[in-house]
Parts: sequence; C-alpha cells; structure tokens
Amino acid sequence: MNADNLTLVRHPLIQHKLTILRNRETSTAQFRQVFREIAFVLGCEATRDLALGEVEIETPLERGNFPYLEGKKLCFISILRAGNGFLDGLLDLVPSARVGHVGIERDEATLQPRTYYFKTPDKLGEREVILLDPMLATGGTAIEAASALKKAGARRMKFMCLVAAPEGVAAFTEAHPDIPIIAAALDRQLNEKGYIVPGLGDAGDRIYGTKG
Repeated sequence: MNADNLTLVRHPLIQHKLTILRNRETSTAQFRQVFREIAFVLGCEATRDLALGEVEIETPLERGNFPYLEGKKLCFISILRAGNGFLDGLLDLVPSARVGHVGIERDEATLQPRTYYFKTPDKLGEREVILLDPMLATGGTAIEAASALKKAGARRMKFMCLVAAPEGVAAFTEAHPDIPIIAAALDRQLNEKGYIVPGLGDAGDRIYGTKG
C-alpha cells in the first residue's frame, strides 16, 4: 500500500462525527445529518489546493485586490447510491459545483463491476473532479468509476471516502496511482464478506433506511 497516495483527515470534529456514524444505534435521520456535516469538513480538505487568483472589489471601507477562485468550477461525481450522501454537505460548501453520477453493479456472470449509468457535466478535462463513495472496501467499484471518468476526459481527479480498508487503498493505488485518496479513517481490514471492519455497515442502507 502506498501511504503517500492516502490523506487521512484527523480533524477532531471529523473523528467525533465518524464515531457517531459508526454507532449502530444512530438513527437514519441522525446518520444523514452527521454525514452531511462530515462531508462539509472533508470537502475543505479535498479542496485545499484549488487555484486562487485575485479580484478587485470595494469593501465598505476601501477598494483592493482579494483572493478569488479561478479556473473551471469543481465537479462532484457520486458513485450511486451511497455517494449521494456526500452531496448536500459538499454543495453547502461549493454551491456552484457541477454534479455527475456513476452507477456500477456487479455482473452476475463475470462477478466484475459493470457501469450501468454514467452522466457527467461536459468538459471534464477542464474541471477539478472529486469522486465520491463513503467506503473504499475492495476498491473494485471506485477503480471502475475512475476508469470511466478518465475515458470521458477527466484529467485532474481525487477520490473521497469516509472509511477505507488497506486492501482497497492498495488496489485503487495500483490501478490509479495518479488519483489521491482522501479519507476520514483507515480501518483494520475486510472481513470474509468484503465488508470493512470495524467499519460502519452499509452506508447506503443507513442513509436511506433500507436493508439488503
């Protein structure tokens, strides 16, 4: 595993909120709200290297030049369905960002990930893309989504998750060494069913109140 490709965000608020998400007693409503809050703080880390220019404005006291984002707008790409849990918090942070979605499922015949839905803003090659999925477990889904985005022209990309497993980080880094991973935690391992442990369960089910 290439630790240089992984950024763990140790902010106390993120770690506190992640513990709430891990708790099996956390309700669906609270899970959604805390997910939104943690997405906002993680988003600050994911966007810390955006290019700044200057703009001339007039404050109530004087005219001057001040920092201002330059270049193309951000693009958040959600891996369906759990990735959508990030969007409210991230759009609170960057309301002007464009949004895309990638749907991936496992092919029952080959057992390999297969893209069934792909809808993104145009000119991906000119945008800063942040790919979103709460869990980086085996890495198969994230690898497939990143590959599809590259084929669509994306050149500058990051992957953001809540919890990663060492196996997923290793697989994703091997497939896409040019894409930084931003996570709130690196958990111990995958279990025999491919779930991250200690983890937080199925993020999609907990966001939407469904099972299975």
